[in-house]
Amino acid sequence: MKSSYATGICSGAVLMLWITVATAADDDKSLVLVKQGQSEYVICLPDDPTPVQRTAAAELQEHLALVTGATLPIRRENQSGDQQKLIIVGNAARLKQIAPDLNLQQIGYDGIVIRTCGPHLVLAGHATRGDLYAVYTFLEDVVGCRWWTSTESYIPKRPTLRIEPLDRVHEPRLHSRAAFYRDAFDPLFAARRKLNGHHHRIPAEYGGNRSFCGFVHTFYPLLPPEKYFDQHPEWYSEIDGRRTHHLAQLCLTNEAMRRELTANAIARLRKQPGARFVSISQNDWYGRCECENCRRVEQAEESPAGLLLRFVNAVAERIEQEFPDVLVETLAYQYTRQPPKHARPRHNVVIRLCSIECSFAQPLADGPQNEAFRHDIRGWSKIADRLFVWDYVTNFSSYILPHPNLRVLGPNIRFFVDHRVVGLFEQGDAHSSVGDFVRLRAWLIAQLMWDPEQDEDRLIREFLEGYYGPAAPHLMEYLQIIHDTAERSDVYLRCFMEDTSAWLTLKDLNAATACFERAAAAVADTPKLAERVRRERLPLDHVWLNRYDALQRIARIGRLPFAGPEDPVAACEEFIRLANEFDVRQHREHGTFQDYEANLRSRFRPPGPPPELCRDLDSDQWFDVPAHQIHLARPGEWASVVQDPQAADGYAVRMPGDHREWAAQVRFSEDLRIGNPWHCYVVARYEGSAENGVAMTMGIYDSRDGQSIAHRRVDVDPTGSDRYQVFDLGVHDLRGKLYLWVAPPERPGQIDSVMIDRIFFIRQTEP
Repeated sequence: MKSSYATGICSGAVLMLWITVATAADDDKSLVLVKQGQSEYVICLPDDPTPVQRTAAAELQEHLALVTGATLPIRRENQSGDQQKLIIVGNAARLKQIAPDLNLQQIGYDGIVIRTCGPHLVLAGHATRGDLYAVYTFLEDVVGCRWWTSTESYIPKRPTLRIEPLDRVHEPRLHSRAAFYRDAFDPLFAARRKLNGHHHRIPAEYGGNRSFCGFVHTFYPLLPPEKYFDQHPEWYSEIDGRRTHHLAQLCLTNEAMRRELTANAIARLRKQPGARFVSISQNDWYGRCECENCRRVEQAEESPAGLLLRFVNAVAERIEQEFPDVLVETLAYQYTRQPPKHARPRHNVVIRLCSIECSFAQPLADGPQNEAFRHDIRGWSKIADRLFVWDYVTNFSSYILPHPNLRVLGPNIRFFVDHRVVGLFEQGDAHSSVGDFVRLRAWLIAQLMWDPEQDEDRLIREFLEGYYGPAAPHLMEYLQIIHDTAERSDVYLRCFMEDTSAWLTLKDLNAATACFERAAAAVADTPKLAERVRRERLPLDHVWLNRYDALQRIARIGRLPFAGPEDPVAACEEFIRLANEFDVRQHREHGTFQDYEANLRSRFRPPGPPPELCRDLDSDQWFDVPAHQIHLARPGEWASVVQDPQAADGYAVRMPGDHREWAAQVRFSEDLRIGNPWHCYVVARYEGSAENGVAMTMGIYDSRDGQSIAHRRVDVDPTGSDRYQVFDLGVHDLRGKLYLWVAPPERPGQIDSVMIDRIFFIRQTEP
């Protein structure tokens, strides 16, 4: 592998983590590794070095040459003779003489030793990859190298390199460390960031990774329903009295099923001899088995996790007979998150607890919104010898939006290790190159997983200063604004958030935009930094585009400044151009950016004519929600935007008549909560052959209090009307967690579809 050093820029104030580089006068105890580009030192390897040790020596040689101009020779111990000054990499025999108290066999997994011994420097560690990690840690924390991304680094220039006495042993508490970001998948960058998880495909000479045989959700991969269900329906979930494989699980009390699954897992392991783990884990949905036997075990265990754990333990016992060094991992996820009352994981079983339901604006350790998760992790930490966590550090509904969780990353990682977690998978924006400071996040998370005791605020400042130069203070101010407003709002920040309306106000958006304007001005004369700042602004630009009409209404009604784009059509095209230039690929989980482009453009189509009730009203007295601004649940399945010549602007929301879901919604924004109540109207029609009965339903729902504010049933017009009509939902104070909804009637063959042209609101004036 070749190193890459593409225009890495540093502010000049690189901070040392735990060791200071001496630049002052002579000190008998300090070592001068290089003086004015010349060195008396040799990099010394054991006589029979491992591939990892050879890589470690090569990386050390290359970087010291870049820093000092001196290329230190690499020699095996039997070639170094009576060399008086050595940098020993690995478990060379000479260590017994110069450091007789040092026993590398006692160093914990992935642990490192950095020590000066007389004139010598020792960089060594755990046999798997500790020697390489010792070199990388020395280069970062002592020499001052920084690998910001897979292609952007900072390498200081120091013709004279003097180091103070060192004596450091570090054993990472997290043995498995995975940061799920696209850039972190680069093998060399992952190795330098000391990541070792399944997705970091690091070659053996760089220490390899902890690979899985089947990463997660393996029930159906191990027992495919298309192969087994017809002959063995009893192997799959019984739901509502019948066996099914649709959005279901396995019947975990069926012993014949367990034997077949175990045989299939063993067959897979035989084909993947390097696997360290095998996953025996539930599918990525609910649908657990409700048969009498399964329910009996769940009731005894007081948690579905007890049944799952009994099953996995039995599989693990058989796997251990052939693969004694392979660990069997399963999930504590969704319905299995609560620990069982009686079952305990076998010694070769790993529990991976998942935090998907949590609020990521509050710390897991003491945030009121995360009390249930705290209860669960405390329970698992008492019974699991090997506890992993699957944590969520992005917004899967929209990668390119601000996601204010930076303040909890460090506290949460410390919370995990304090509860005996030894493996951590931080699931980030793996499928998008543009998000909420994804490069900072990948770097920061890797740092904290390696050593959770580091100060995350200092690390953030270090990255901002090193990567964005003079723009750093303005970007730091931006991050403070975004996080402060989220905390003030008390938002339940899930990892699935459609937009920012629940927490990000117009006032804060204006202030955040001003920060980016100042950041751009600070680096305007440095093209590389200007490009980085422009890329980081895309999530903020996306907020303006997502909420453009609502934010304009807030500004107009409240007579407030509006820092959004003057020309939203041009801003939309610029956003799309930059997103493609920066190779976004996905804007959300399983959603390509190319598919999203048409949706973005549709938001700024010319509006249709005003509704008749609004033609004589001032613009601040009413507003219109056209079809493309209506929120759709399961777009393409429950609802979609289609062309319709009868609609005001030529487009309508179409919901098929075969379901009754509230698939079309208007979620009330901040501007609707200002001042007087609003009169709410829905413009809709239906298509079908029904002669009577319900055609559609609609209403307003308070999600905070769990009650209906308004409800209307629209019946079939016996005259067979299929034209758009205006339906009145009444006058309402729209403060609180309210939303308006429209639903079809679930009458397939009678009501073909429900069509929504627009939804509009008229502000009520004082009598």
